[in-house]
Amino acid sequence: MTDPVASKDTVARNRYMMMAGSRLAGAGGAVFGVILLGRAQTLGPQMLGVAIVISAMTMMALVPRALAARWRTPPEDTTTP
Repeated sequence: MTDPVASKDTVARNRYMMMAGSRLAGAGGAVFGVILLGRAQTLGPQMLGVAIVISAMTMMALVPRALAARWRTPPEDTTTP
């Protein structure tokens, strides 16, 4: 049987995979936006492509940092008497 309590290594690996997956999803979104931008004939789809690229790049920059900040180990309290 498996241990119901996940080890620290397993939790760290899963969190790393979540951060890497969010970067990969952002890169996929940016590629999709560039393809849409390159194939668009009118202004509407071109603007949509630009918006998708900008949002995907923002996601690639902010989401992994937000996850890392959320999962950061709290500092030890060294002021105990």
